[in-house]
Amino acid sequence: MALETCPKDLRHLRACLLCSLVTVNTNTMQSYLQMKGNREMVYECTSSSFDGVISQMSPEDSWVAKWQRIKFVPGVYAVTVTGRLPPGVVRELKSRGVIYKSRDTTVKT
Repeated sequence: MALETCPKDLRHLRACLLCSLVTVNTNTMQSYLQMKGNREMVYECTSSSFDGVISQMSPEDSWVAKWQRIKFVPGVYAVTVTGRLPPGVVRELKSRGVIYKSRDTTVKT
């Protein structure tokens, strides 16, 4: 597990609207979302408003990871994230075969 994926400070945390990965390091998120050099887009695809956190060391072995649809890297994940991905990003994901399910429980999908 890369240490830069683990938050060291509770301020300025952001959660990914796609996978709910929580981080303070937008450079990590830029790389993760394949948006290198586009900090503005990273902020549009993440949210500072989220509830609960789950720490995952081996998502492939965890029922919680399956329940939360965490199948990426070990790290800290939000249980729910407030917000939705921009429509253009959703279309791009769909064209790559990635199905987007909102992690925002305040919005009906």
